[in-house]
Amino acid sequence: MRVLLVEDEVELAAIIASALQRAGVAVDLVEDCSSADAAWAAVRYDAAVIDRGLPDGDGLDLIKQRRDTGDRTPVIILTARDAVADRIAGLNAGADDYLLKPFDMGELIARVHAVLRRPRDGLGAVLRSGNIALDTLDRSVSVEGRPVQMTRRELGLLELLMRREGRVVAKAAIEESLYSQNDEVSGNSIEVAVHRLRRRLEDSGSTVGVRTVRGVGYFLS
Repeated sequence: MRVLLVEDEVELAAIIASALQRAGVAVDLVEDCSSADAAWAAVRYDAAVIDRGLPDGDGLDLIKQRRDTGDRTPVIILTARDAVADRIAGLNAGADDYLLKPFDMGELIARVHAVLRRPRDGLGAVLRSGNIALDTLDRSVSVEGRPVQMTRRELGLLELLMRREGRVVAKAAIEESLYSQNDEVSGNSIEVAVHRLRRRLEDSGSTVGVRTVRGVGYFLS
C-alpha cells in the first residue's frame, strides 16, 4: 500500500510517517497543497491522509479538486477543528473519514486500513487465496493456519497481488505501490522482491505462487 501524507507540522509528520511505515505502508510525505496536487497527479495512491491547515490553503480544497477529476482515493482528514460544522464540511468535501488532533497513532492506522476495506476494493480485513490468509490489520500471513514470517516488502507485495488476484500487475504498478519517493529502487529491485516472495511461498507449502508474464508483469495463481 502507498499513502500520501499531507502534513506541515514537521515533528508530527515524521511520527505519522514512521508509524505507517512500521505498519507496512509506503508513505510519500509533502507539506502543502501544491506539492500534494503534483504528487497525486503522478501517483495512484491507495489512500491519503490530509491536514486541513496547510501553508498554502485548506486541505478541503485539495480534496474537492481531486474529487472533481473523478478521483475516488480514500481520504482521511486530520484537524484540530472540532466543531460539528467543520466535520460536516470535511465529509461534504469528499473525505471518507475525519480524525481530530490529538489522536492515538494506533487509531489512525486502524482508520487507514478501514477506508481501504470499503467497497472500492470489495475486500475484508483478511485476504485469502488458495491456502494463504493475510490479515491486513495485524500484518501477518499464514498458510493452512501456520504462521509464515515475511519482511515488510514481501508482505506488501503479497497483499498487492492478492488484492488484484486474477489480474496481471505490471512491474511499474508494483514499484509505485511498494516504494515511496524517498526509497532507493535499483533496476532489479522488483525482480528480487518477487523472487524472495516466490521462494517464501514455495517453502511454506502454499498452493498458489507468483507467476511471471514475461515483459508484462506478475500475478498470483
